[in-house]
Amino acid sequence: MSSSLFTLTLIFAALLVIHIVYKIIAKLQPDKDYSGIGNKIKTWWGMLVIFCLATLFNPIVSLISLMVLAFFALKEYFSMIRSTRKADRRLFLWAYLAIPVQFYWIYIGWYGMFIVFIPLYVFLVLPLPRLINKGTVGFLRSVSSTQWGLMLMVFGLSHLAYFPFATPEYGSKLVLFLVVLTQLNDVVHYLVSLYLGKRKVVPTANPFLTWEGFACAFVITTAASYFIHPYLTPFDWQFGIFIGVLISLAGFFGSLTVSVLKRDLLIGDDNKFDALKKSYLSRVDSLTYTSPVMFHVVRYFFDFM
Repeated sequence: MSSSLFTLTLIFAALLVIHIVYKIIAKLQPDKDYSGIGNKIKTWWGMLVIFCLATLFNPIVSLISLMVLAFFALKEYFSMIRSTRKADRRLFLWAYLAIPVQFYWIYIGWYGMFIVFIPLYVFLVLPLPRLINKGTVGFLRSVSSTQWGLMLMVFGLSHLAYFPFATPEYGSKLVLFLVVLTQLNDVVHYLVSLYLGKRKVVPTANPFLTWEGFACAFVITTAASYFIHPYLTPFDWQFGIFIGVLISLAGFFGSLTVSVLKRDLLIGDDNKFDALKKSYLSRVDSLTYTSPVMFHVVRYFFDFM
């Protein structure tokens, strides 16, 4: 407990310094758009609170916190789907009901059901409220987009909650390791793209995703993983580098996917698209990919999971 408390104190101090520096730079350079960094810092504070709850109190509290986070992320995702049909709203309700069930499997430690519940059983059952006496117009779009939201915002993020239950000894520190590297990857990519980025990956969806940002974030995230893995993980240095590479790649594809997804759903609604830059989706987009990737890779190579 004393070592965990010391780690939390160091993280709090570092985050406080970063927040102060961000405020100062944002005031000194008002012509630059630092909103993305501000949103990430808010995410860091929230994750620090969840990590504190899991480490110092009870993992159940962090489980509930992450379940609430998944709910709000899914809610914002559904707000992007332009639909006035009553059948679609009923479909969304069924999707919300899947959230507590998914997190219940984590609570009881039933890995087999956790891993197939949304990809298999929800996938098979979800079309039913849309099929029965509701017609065929828009069926594929409404069902598939709902399943996409569940896979990203609920299934992907729920892996964060499973770490402390899968391995009580290392779980909370692995979550911290994952979140630190994911957010570092995002911030470096954002800053390099802001100052040095020339070649945009998807200019129509996200102007802050550039190949220069990706390259720098890849190198720095991998290096950071090498240096911090001895303090937060039981990995050797080779696996520390390997997992840093995976987190950087998964984080990039997570940001890319969610950016394109938002643009596709909000074509012609630029005001709402700009508003969603400060949403939960923009804060957890990378985690929807990095969380399941790291969870399953670690589970495959190590017995403690």
